[in-house]
Amino acid sequence: MNYSRCSRVAALLGAALSAASQPKPLSSFDAQVKPLLARMTLAEKIGQMTQPDQEYIKDPTDIENYFVGSILSGGSSDPKEGNSLQAWTDLYDRLQRHTTNTRLKIPILYGVDAVHGHNNILGAVIFPHEIGLGATRNAALVEKVERVTAEEVRATGIQWAFAPCVTVPRDVRWGRTYEGFSEDPQLVREMAGAAVRGFQGTDLASPLAVLACAKHYAGDGGTAFGSAHGGRGLDQGDTRVDEATLRRIHLQGYIAAVQAGVGSIMPSYSSWNGVKVSGNKHLLTEILKQGLGFQGFLISDYNAIDQVDRDYKKAIGISINAGMDMAMVPTKYKEFIADLKQLVDEGVVPMSRIDDAVTRILRVKFAMGLMDQNRSQLADRSLRKTFGSAEHRLVAREAVRQSLVLLKNRNKVLPMKKTAARIHVGGKSADDLGNQCGGWTIDWQGKSGDVTPGGTTVLAAIRKAVAKGTQVTFSKDGTGAAGATVGVVVIGELPYAEGDGDRADLALAQEDVDAVANMKAAGISVVVILFSGRPMILGGVLDQADAVVAAWLPGTEGEGIADVLFGDFRPTGKLSFAWPRSMAQVARHPGDKDYDPLFAFGYGLSY
Repeated sequence: MNYSRCSRVAALLGAALSAASQPKPLSSFDAQVKPLLARMTLAEKIGQMTQPDQEYIKDPTDIENYFVGSILSGGSSDPKEGNSLQAWTDLYDRLQRHTTNTRLKIPILYGVDAVHGHNNILGAVIFPHEIGLGATRNAALVEKVERVTAEEVRATGIQWAFAPCVTVPRDVRWGRTYEGFSEDPQLVREMAGAAVRGFQGTDLASPLAVLACAKHYAGDGGTAFGSAHGGRGLDQGDTRVDEATLRRIHLQGYIAAVQAGVGSIMPSYSSWNGVKVSGNKHLLTEILKQGLGFQGFLISDYNAIDQVDRDYKKAIGISINAGMDMAMVPTKYKEFIADLKQLVDEGVVPMSRIDDAVTRILRVKFAMGLMDQNRSQLADRSLRKTFGSAEHRLVAREAVRQSLVLLKNRNKVLPMKKTAARIHVGGKSADDLGNQCGGWTIDWQGKSGDVTPGGTTVLAAIRKAVAKGTQVTFSKDGTGAAGATVGVVVIGELPYAEGDGDRADLALAQEDVDAVANMKAAGISVVVILFSGRPMILGGVLDQADAVVAAWLPGTEGEGIADVLFGDFRPTGKLSFAWPRSMAQVARHPGDKDYDPLFAFGYGLSY
């Protein structure tokens, strides 16, 4: 047998299979786009560039009257009828039907922040936030997570997720740290491509595919603390680095996303060296579209164009000319449409820029099969049977257990025995699903409490897992542990999202410190489980605890934590962020002066 010939054949076959799995270039749809574009009026083109929030569309006939091309639901923008699967599906269908009343009958793209599952909707499976997924080091699992998320999104009819976030957070005081996979650009790059493939699959026209949106381009995780541009803190602040550094650190996730065929990208609120990204032509057009070859469209963040200039009309002109293709204008969509038309009439925004923007939007709509007249654009209600299903929850459970990072395990207190006489559980987050899920869960900022049905808290998971004769007791403050075999204290941050999450001090809350001390005072071994959107300053808790598990913000499937606590699966998670020893360490990275983390990037114990 000619082995060299066989290996060449195998290599060619592998290359062919790889090519077959690559999505078609979006520009390949231009032959279909051009005839449609030629038929469109200026008003119809500008309509395609406009995205209001459904909450602020007081008269649904605005969809046909203004030829609206896209609609979103912001963080807490729910159907008036409630937050159920039925209500969301009915809302989508109701709004989509209005496009059939337009001359060209171009369907809307409906966008939503599905950042860790279809997280706005009651009963959806909520996955770990990206900081936890980064700790798994498992790109195949991330792809599987986003595949399930896409299926749950499509169950409501919605076809566009404002995810993944491919930020590279460089200062964990930033309240969006948990939205990033890692402080390491190469790890972010690996996970970004996997996430895009999970959402979009190999064919955007698949009924189970969801348009992905890589965000927030670029440098949102590198903003300076304290004296940021425009008086803002870390969130929406100023990233002050040269272009070589921007490319080396903050562009890596976008390179992978573009290579994976991402159809949309969302520019950041933040600035780069004092210039708002949403109005930066060098970043949006020259680097991203021309340099990286991005063929999809750019969507502005929520009211982000307002920040480009104090004069709203001028801000629109700057942003569109810089390369913004679609404007997220939740409330001011009529004003945006009128102003952009005037800017075109005045010659400030050339028709060539309008045509380029609409071409990019229509490329995606053709690629997604939205322009197929033989295919209904209403929700496929048969998909609802798997929404929040046990099968989907198993994927989330796997993601939870792989995300856990074991920081300490004195005297091998972990794994615990399911047959222990008594396990005492404490801490404010042990039986709180809202704390377990974090921000961007049902509400924009998230909230404590029983936020969504179908989930399992750590306390409930432990009670499910133990043997029949094992007693599981609970006290929120950790008292009453005397006589227990072992104690488990679940502590950490309360839910937050962008803006509200920026913190100058990452010390643990006093009630958390007290709960650990109360449990330890009983003279038993204590396991601390920490829910947080970033590494926290552990202080004396690290010394008191016999074992410490960084559980991040794991979502609804607390049984994944019990799987590891009881040794059904060993911990495999590795830190995707170095763990600071003190607040002086929070923005230090390898090569920086005084870099001396408590636990290094990549650290993680096992059994």
